[in-house]
Amino acid sequence: MTTTPPRLTVKNLSTSFPTEDGLVRSVADVSFSIQPGKTTALVGESGSGKSVTSLTLMRLLPKTANAQVSGQIAFRTRDGRTVDLLGLPDRDMRRLRGNELAMIFQEPMTSLNPVFTIGEQIAESVRLHKGLDRKAALAHALRMLELVEIPAAARRLHEYPHQLSGGMRQRVMIALAMACDPTLLIADEPTTALDVTIQAQILELMRRLQAETGMSILFITHNLGVVAHHADDVVVMYAGRVVESAPVRPLFASPEHPYTQGLLACLPGKAQAHGEGRPKRLFAIRGQVSSPLSPPPGCAFEPRCDQAMEACRQAMPSLIDTHEGRQARCIRVPAVQPLAKAA
Repeated sequence: MTTTPPRLTVKNLSTSFPTEDGLVRSVADVSFSIQPGKTTALVGESGSGKSVTSLTLMRLLPKTANAQVSGQIAFRTRDGRTVDLLGLPDRDMRRLRGNELAMIFQEPMTSLNPVFTIGEQIAESVRLHKGLDRKAALAHALRMLELVEIPAAARRLHEYPHQLSGGMRQRVMIALAMACDPTLLIADEPTTALDVTIQAQILELMRRLQAETGMSILFITHNLGVVAHHADDVVVMYAGRVVESAPVRPLFASPEHPYTQGLLACLPGKAQAHGEGRPKRLFAIRGQVSSPLSPPPGCAFEPRCDQAMEACRQAMPSLIDTHEGRQARCIRVPAVQPLAKAA
């Protein structure tokens, strides 16, 4: 039985930033993979390293940050080649970025250029990667606006970002990202600033486009409700490290890491009504994330964990295989037992 190679394989990725106070390790030894046509959700609270991971994948970290990056990012192109994104020359990376690799940024108003029309910004990417002339590129931009269901697309083509609502700007960002038919789309909290109705429309749009094109999606979010309905696999990050990874259904049914258990316990749905209709108080994970300049010597979650033992303070636990397709970084979780060999 042959298996399809992953679209993206990240191995031991680390990203650090030198500061006057010391080295800040924002991403530490992160590994995961994304299958073709599937959605992997990268979740965790603010400061867990999700956005830095995505910017490292796209090689969009600012030069002035002097980031120290190590590890391997293997990307399988649409023609079947496998390339290491960290080792690619800048020129080759620019050919992939916006073409086979695309990203929807967290805030569309700061990501769109305010002095160019919507159509010109989408057409620029198409002209660069597809070699179309200006007229053909604008015609393609119009088709993309229609694809993302922007009303009066022909008129919006000649408008500027400030003339559009937040929901429409986010649709423009999706159209821009999809303009060259990418094989991998990175969506960095694409619905954070939107109301729930528009959020549902954007998520359904992304689901439909994925079904039509077969692209893979790395969905970065802190919204576990979105993850439950739209992801195939989940990677949970805490303090720059992966603490648990699993297919979405098993993770929600039986989370193994105490941090994942805490995140799921914080969901409003877990606060079931009891007694005479009185709501149960929402659970909250106590404490705060430790400073990246002075992390605890052992498990990063130990200061906030109600299940912590003395051994948790001694050394950082390894990310171990716990079940088929599942991993967790906790000494309380038993590792998977190897199958006994037949006599």
